[in-house]
Amino acid sequence: MPVSRFGVSLENELLEALDAYVQENKFPNRSQAIRHLIEKNLVEKKWKCNNIVAGAIVLTYNFHKNDILTKLTEIKKNAVDEILSTQSFYISADKILEIIAVKGPSYKLTALSDVLISVKGIEHGKLIMSKVD
Repeated sequence: MPVSRFGVSLENELLEALDAYVQENKFPNRSQAIRHLIEKNLVEKKWKCNNIVAGAIVLTYNFHKNDILTKLTEIKKNAVDEILSTQSFYISADKILEIIAVKGPSYKLTALSDVLISVKGIEHGKLIMSKVD
């Protein structure tokens, strides 16, 4: 794919933030970081347009607390059209890392992840989406 070059003017604070982003994410240069940010923005724009996307909902929780497994199962039963697969890993004697593979309209996946993440006892949750087409 052909590459076009152009100049960019940034305030010093933004340039410092960009350089920190390059270092934190181990990009070889600023161009790669900017390319990544633009792609990320385009994907997020697709999410907001409610296009079909695929992704994962990642949860960590203590499975002994608050009848959490029953609550999560009830929520997931109502989302069988969006959930492709669920996989759980024991990361300690009490803690679970659960990865739920999902596909569907972005608004449904966002709503599903919001409900799952808000369950009492969820220690951390995140939705990761990627464009399908």
